[in-house]
Amino acid sequence: MGMDRKIKKKTWTTGRILGIGLGLIFVSFILYSFLFADNRSKLNVDEEKITVSTVKQDIFQERIPETGIVMPSQTIFMDAVEGGVVREIILESGALVERGDTIMILDNSSLQLEVMQRESQLYEQLNIMRNTRLGLDQNDINQRSQLAQIDYQLQLLEPQYNRFKELSSKKLISQRELEEVEEQYEYNKRLKELTYQSYQSDSVSRSMQLRQLRLSEDRMNRSLEAVGKILDNLVVTAPTNGLLTTPDWEPGQSITPGERLGQVALLDSYKVRVAIDELYLPRIDVGQQGTFTFAGGDYRLEIYKKYPTVSEGNFEVDMKFVGEVPSGIRRGQSLRIRLELGSSEEAMLLATGGFFRDTGGNWVFVLNNDGSRAYKRDIRLGRKNPENYEVLEGLEPGEKVITSSYENFGDNEVLVF
Repeated sequence: MGMDRKIKKKTWTTGRILGIGLGLIFVSFILYSFLFADNRSKLNVDEEKITVSTVKQDIFQERIPETGIVMPSQTIFMDAVEGGVVREIILESGALVERGDTIMILDNSSLQLEVMQRESQLYEQLNIMRNTRLGLDQNDINQRSQLAQIDYQLQLLEPQYNRFKELSSKKLISQRELEEVEEQYEYNKRLKELTYQSYQSDSVSRSMQLRQLRLSEDRMNRSLEAVGKILDNLVVTAPTNGLLTTPDWEPGQSITPGERLGQVALLDSYKVRVAIDELYLPRIDVGQQGTFTFAGGDYRLEIYKKYPTVSEGNFEVDMKFVGEVPSGIRRGQSLRIRLELGSSEEAMLLATGGFFRDTGGNWVFVLNNDGSRAYKRDIRLGRKNPENYEVLEGLEPGEKVITSSYENFGDNEVLVF
């Protein structure tokens, strides 16, 4: 009978080792999950429903979006020079007119009577001046006639006086006869001298009077012409070619002097009137430019006039087209303008999008290298134009950022595509 041998129990059995190993793996997994794993909240997102933009280094031009209204570059207003009653309306509002076209005709009987009276007075004054000039001319003729008569007498007396002196020297005539001829001759010589001096003095005075009369007659004739044209003001004509705009005048309606009758807008050139928030008043000046898109093309505008008056929180500027004017543009159209502020400079840029409304520009979702996930990251943005934000901190060129709305992302910090 053999002796029973006591079997020694093994401490490290295969099952025990396997159990301890599994336990260690589980504990390690828990520790890793607690210490190292990404425990941030996640959200599965459909990649096709988001917009991704790439951060880039480029030229930044600060711009503000504004709306401008297309207007004629020049509008000529028509005011009533003379009052009256509308007799006939030839052209209605909205008609295309050419310079000189008759628009309406007024009646004013009292003005017609006044014009006739003024014309009569002017004609009377002209007749008085003509009679005065005729008297001056007649006086000049009389003085010339007197001088001619004296010259004639001298021509007769001078040879007679010379003959009498010779005869007197030969004692053929008496001394008395010589003295009589000599007295007549000397008298006519003195008379000629005095008459000529008077004629010279009168000529200077007459010349001045005639010059004044001519000037007065010219003024009278111009006044007469102007008075004659007063009645022409009762016929309202187009001041230039363009589009006519008038109130709804009716025959028989009274119009007072100075009343606005309408306006004519030029059709071959345009400007754009833009209302801008008063916040930008110090930063807007003549010469600044903006762009707009029309019918698939981009066009430029430039500020040429600034109205500093602020009304309802806005001030206005007028802009002209730089270069080509888009065909098909019409008066009254609205243009969405990107108005430039300041000079351009290089900066890191991020495209604009709906994310800003949800984050205030303080953070964004940035995609990882393989584009499978996007992580929340704090950033700092600077200036803005309609296309881009200026990135100051938190992003690098080439990184991809979700720029569409974050409205459906909740408080999640990681997006999984």
